[in-house]
Amino acid sequence: MSGVWMFKNNGVFHLVEKQGGGGSTCSSRKKVLVHVPTGEVVSSYSYLESLLNELGWERYYGGDPDLYQFHKHSSIDLISLPRDFSKFNSVYMYDIVIKNPNVFHVRDV
Repeated sequence: MSGVWMFKNNGVFHLVEKQGGGGSTCSSRKKVLVHVPTGEVVSSYSYLESLLNELGWERYYGGDPDLYQFHKHSSIDLISLPRDFSKFNSVYMYDIVIKNPNVFHVRDV
């Protein structure tokens, strides 16, 4: 997500995202999460959950019904994902990559 922060006269500001025209930027490309050991693209939460379970992550039923959440007993980390897989974007993908080094990779389509 890239863009420009726009400030209004009342002090409120919001992010105006770049449109896909003009130059080709990294943020405008579609990204996928890849499981490095198998080379497979993660295309569903059921597949992702099975991979995370193998790594010691468990579903966390903590509260927000709009999120899928996973935690590990051995860490304080929490992975939070939107319930709707169509909203699963690079921000969530990189969160998974950072918390599972050398297991996942984000790649342009």
